[in-house]
Amino acid sequence: MRTSLALSLLTGKPIRIVKIRAGRKQPGLLRQHLTAVNAAARVGSAEVTGSVIGSDDLTFAPQTINPGQYSFAVGTAGSATLVLQTVLPALLLAGEPSTLTLEGGTHNPFAPPFDFLAKAFLPLINRMGASVTVELERPGFYPAGGGKFQVTIEPAANGLRRLDLPERGEIRARRARALVAGLPVNIAERELVIVARKLSWRDEWLAVENVDNSRGPGNIVMIEIESEHVTEVFTGFGQRGVRAEAVAEQASKAARQYLATQAAAGEHLADQLILPLAIAGAGSFTAVRLSRHMTTNVEIVRKFIEVDIQTTMLGERIWSVTVASSG
Repeated sequence: MRTSLALSLLTGKPIRIVKIRAGRKQPGLLRQHLTAVNAAARVGSAEVTGSVIGSDDLTFAPQTINPGQYSFAVGTAGSATLVLQTVLPALLLAGEPSTLTLEGGTHNPFAPPFDFLAKAFLPLINRMGASVTVELERPGFYPAGGGKFQVTIEPAANGLRRLDLPERGEIRARRARALVAGLPVNIAERELVIVARKLSWRDEWLAVENVDNSRGPGNIVMIEIESEHVTEVFTGFGQRGVRAEAVAEQASKAARQYLATQAAAGEHLADQLILPLAIAGAGSFTAVRLSRHMTTNVEIVRKFIEVDIQTTMLGERIWSVTVASSG
């Protein structure tokens, strides 16, 4: 749905989406999805039907892109970063700057955390010709939410440029941070013991951070690998009933799989790169894995843009993805 809304804004093509989240325990639009729809409607002066909680049928017809100052609040711990990703592509090409204030979840399971956007995804967008800066005012963990961050968008003057990431290059820095908010610090300490053991990392690469301005308790492990051409961030989210060691093992496993190849992008970054490369009409990257989420994104992109997207398995744990304009 977010990809469809973003591409509808970019192309001006009206859309209808049916059976929204039909297989979920709570089908239809939840608060974070509705916020994304309403945000896209404001940015695109769109005519919308079905934009209510629980709706499983949505129509969206954009008129024109309106850069400017916006505030979007999810109202729950639903992901505010996914709301940003719905409107960002259109504002990257809007012709005038925009500033956004977003409130909601910033560090949620099943959504890109703020740090992934700031350190992995947006630096690549900026290399494509735009200038996007983000600043975290307050983190928002599940289930309390209440996070807040600011976004400043300077559009790409001549459209997005192609981006090529055939490999990540030499590793320049390694960092692992374990954040706790309203929870015992020894949770973070236990997590970093696991990270150090699983990745054979030095103590100076590890840091415990005690967050004091969160509206609710939370815990996240973030493993950052800064390489010559790209930075990747792998996360494990603390949840009630899940041991600290299991949280750290989740993040460490993803990082180890990444480090076992020379691929530029991990599974989630690969998913995020498809849309901007398709907008640019050209680009390529290597990835450790192609998720179902990514392959679905590819099919959605093809419904809006005349673009040739090729995926090739280069080895047991590395794929090549190339994007070229076909129209």
